[in-house]
Amino acid sequence: MHVTRLQLVMHWVEILAVFSFAVSGLAEAKRRRLDAVGAFIVAFLTAFGGGTLRDLLLDRRPFYWIEHEQYLLALFVMSLFANWVIRLVSQLVSDRVLIVADAIGLGLFGVLGTQLALDAGVPIFVSVMMGVITAAFGGLLRDVVCNEVPMLLRDNHPYATCAFLGCFLYVGLTHTDLLPSVSVVIATLAIVIGRLVTLRWNITLPR
Repeated sequence: MHVTRLQLVMHWVEILAVFSFAVSGLAEAKRRRLDAVGAFIVAFLTAFGGGTLRDLLLDRRPFYWIEHEQYLLALFVMSLFANWVIRLVSQLVSDRVLIVADAIGLGLFGVLGTQLALDAGVPIFVSVMMGVITAAFGGLLRDVVCNEVPMLLRDNHPYATCAFLGCFLYVGLTHTDLLPSVSVVIATLAIVIGRLVTLRWNITLPR
């Protein structure tokens, strides 16, 4: 029962994570004034880059975006109507959209990647690193394609650190009696809130 429930929770986490990072990519594409093709490429790399690298490292086949073709179709439609999608998410089309969507995607993909690695039977620390890779690599690709120094490298505010700590928290929660959905929500919120708090109060890591 718990396995079935966990799989259902992870499926919805994956959908929300893809949507969040896709919006993040579309927001960056709009800021760069890219056309629909450019918007699709940026959104694709943002939404699927981290998960693809995770699947390569864990030797998972087929890749999750090949197994779920509907993700690609939805992303294609979103790219065609990028302006409308962003307005639907927020009336204020600014860097704030990118930051919030990126934080949500960071949390969701971090938890998802960690759980998939645990399911594959890899050690706890490696599972946490898979969560961080899933969460952070797509954003890194987005910034590289858009000719920017990746946020992961230039931003002294904790980014991968938030994902790392949140993924460790999630592993700990899986060893409690909490429902899988509750563990997912707690760990995801910890990452998202942690990221936004560090930005709001300008908390930085030492150089």
